[in-house]
Amino acid sequence: MDYPVDMTVKPDVSAHFDEATNTITYIVADPNTGHCAIIDSVMDIDYAAGRITHDHADTLIAEIESRGLTLDWIIETHVHADHLSAAPYLQEQLGGKMGVGEKIIEIQKTFGKIFNEGTEFQRDGSQFDALFMDGDTYQIGSMQAFAMFTPGHTPACMVHVIGNAAFAGDTLFMPDGGSARCDFPGGDAGELYDSIQKVLSLPDEMRLFMCHDYGPGGRTIQWETSVAEQKANNIHVGGGKTRADFINFRTERDAQLAMPKLIIPSLQVNMRGGEVPTDKEGNPMLKVPVNGL
Repeated sequence: MDYPVDMTVKPDVSAHFDEATNTITYIVADPNTGHCAIIDSVMDIDYAAGRITHDHADTLIAEIESRGLTLDWIIETHVHADHLSAAPYLQEQLGGKMGVGEKIIEIQKTFGKIFNEGTEFQRDGSQFDALFMDGDTYQIGSMQAFAMFTPGHTPACMVHVIGNAAFAGDTLFMPDGGSARCDFPGGDAGELYDSIQKVLSLPDEMRLFMCHDYGPGGRTIQWETSVAEQKANNIHVGGGKTRADFINFRTERDAQLAMPKLIIPSLQVNMRGGEVPTDKEGNPMLKVPVNGL
């Protein structure tokens, strides 16, 4: 597919790092109109105490209001398994539309079964305002953005490209971090390799923004790189590493990884577009499926 890349468009990107989950959330603003999008927001949770707060989201709101920006979109690159989305809270405070890839429906069907959700849980993506297909475009002020379908980490991952900036979700990490795991339900190492090649077919000077960074080797947290740097130096796919090499490495590596600490609450909340599930009396309530993951 020919994607509508326009490297002359240069969005203003503000990054917000969440130390608790190693997530980077972005405010992406159109310098010409003052309209913006938020990509991969975080809702704070003390899982042991069962307490949810919105400190991270409030920081985003404060910046958007102080800069006089108008929020057009709240984008999820995929259904995250390591942090909870604050999308509904942000929408309530600032407006904007919530968008995710159309394959969210597959995620809802898979995890709806795992969490034994009833018929009241809609498995049609209706919790979101827009379901993106590969190549779909949308506007942030005068900037045209588009979504690239990049499955592998999950079946519903998408990279969002806005001018000369691409937001990679978990499709890629910084070059010394490599790539994300593929052993969640519906994940596939071969698909992830192919998806990464799609991303690396973008112009060399394309800015790439990561959703997570863990500071390998104790280095300072980073989140911006480029297509050229990834092609040359990514430890998992750079320098001409083959698809077979990647699949073998990723499969062996994933078998050694523990589950993310927040996978149980994250999946339940994020497959609902950031809404916390409730019990029969309407009280916020999370489930723990035993031996389900």
